[in-house]
Amino acid sequence: MENKKKEKYKFNYYLNVNRNKPLIILLHGFMGNINEFDEAIKILTEDFSYLTLDLPGHGKTQVLGSDEYYKIQPIAQAIIHLLDELKINRCYLIGYSMGGRLALYLTIHFPERFIKVVLESSSPGLAIEAERLERVRRDTQIARKLSRSIIQTDFAAFLSNWYNQPVFGYIKNHLEYDRMIEIRLQNNPYELDKSLRFMGTGCQPSLWEKLQENKIPLLLLVGEYDKKFISINTEMAQICKFSQLRIIINAGHNIHFENTSAFVENIKEFFYTAS
Repeated sequence: MENKKKEKYKFNYYLNVNRNKPLIILLHGFMGNINEFDEAIKILTEDFSYLTLDLPGHGKTQVLGSDEYYKIQPIAQAIIHLLDELKINRCYLIGYSMGGRLALYLTIHFPERFIKVVLESSSPGLAIEAERLERVRRDTQIARKLSRSIIQTDFAAFLSNWYNQPVFGYIKNHLEYDRMIEIRLQNNPYELDKSLRFMGTGCQPSLWEKLQENKIPLLLLVGEYDKKFISINTEMAQICKFSQLRIIINAGHNIHFENTSAFVENIKEFFYTAS
């Protein structure tokens, strides 16, 4: 379905509602789309209703305003408006990587809307301004490469290099890796360029200090091969007393893809355990 007029966005989303089952919103990561969590949803749908959507810069969602609307703040507000339109008052929330940063922003700024939140391979941003500036510089360089990857072979080469990063562990050995790349190739590199430049880690406001004030239960999931995010999430768990950290075996950054069963098992246990 498409939400035709909400702020400066035309959201492409899918809502599956069973009135007897609680609802989860799932937010994909950078270069993902509405189908990011399909395998996990096949299992989760036994116990939950769900809402998935293409985030701005991805899939079929359209940004009808200026480049400012690729930033995390207006995107978060637009998602809240979408929930209002769909009459979703409170729900569970799952976010992966970039979608996890957005999920944490939503949790901190709209805590009354969420029951429990799962952050998969996510961070609160960068606390030090110099680090943010350096990250913006690096992301701008990557974005330029994306904007020049209009030919599909160039985009495929970009994706291959992207998944060589250490955080992704052994993802290229996965039997469904080629299928995942096919899904990534459905995105528009020009739109991804804007998403990276305006919603990258260096651009978003740091949420480290706000994390201390959070009272919504958080489940922090990281893969055992993703040493960078193990370190980040260990620090997050120390700061936020309403969080718990779990390290998932046989997975790097993309846990829901590499170890779907463990991903779903941890989510179900967390959502069904009393706080």
